[in-house]
Amino acid sequence: MNKVYLLLGSNLNNPKENLLTAQAFISEKLGSIMRLSSLYQTGAWGNTQQPDFINQVIVVDTEHTALQCIDIILTIEQAMGRVRTTKNAPRLIDIDILYFNKEIINLPHLIVPHPAIQLRKFVLIPLNEISPHFVHPVFNQNNHQLLEKCEDQLNVKKI
Repeated sequence: MNKVYLLLGSNLNNPKENLLTAQAFISEKLGSIMRLSSLYQTGAWGNTQQPDFINQVIVVDTEHTALQCIDIILTIEQAMGRVRTTKNAPRLIDIDILYFNKEIINLPHLIVPHPAIQLRKFVLIPLNEISPHFVHPVFNQNNHQLLEKCEDQLNVKKI
C-alpha cells in the first residue's frame, strides 16, 4: 500500500459540504482515508479578492501509483464540477498531492512533494496536526520544523 497526503480546499457554494463530497469520492475511487485534520478557514492565497477557503489535509492508503492518483484526483475534481480558469481562481474543489510515501517525483504534470508545502501555513498547520514528525524528503525537515520556519502571514483559523 502507498500512503498519499492530500490537501483539500474549497471556497465556493458550500465549502464544508464540498470537502465531504470529495472525501466520499476519494474513499470510493482512491483508497481508505486513514487520518483527517481539522477544518481550517484561510484567506485566499495569491488572488485575495475572493471568499476564504476551507482546507483540510487527509492521509489515504492506496494501491495506486502516484501517476494513477493524479489522474483519479483530476477525474474527481471534474466530476464535482471544477472548471479550471485562471491561476488562484475561486473553486468548488481543489485536491493537491502533498506527499506520496517518501518519494520525490518531478514530472511535467506532477511534482511531489508539492513544491509549495514549506511556503503555506494553510498546508503546514493541518499537516502538523496529523503528522508533525513526517520528514519532507527534499528538505529533510519534518512538518513541525517547516511550520516553525514558515514566513506566511495568512490567517489560518481552526473551525
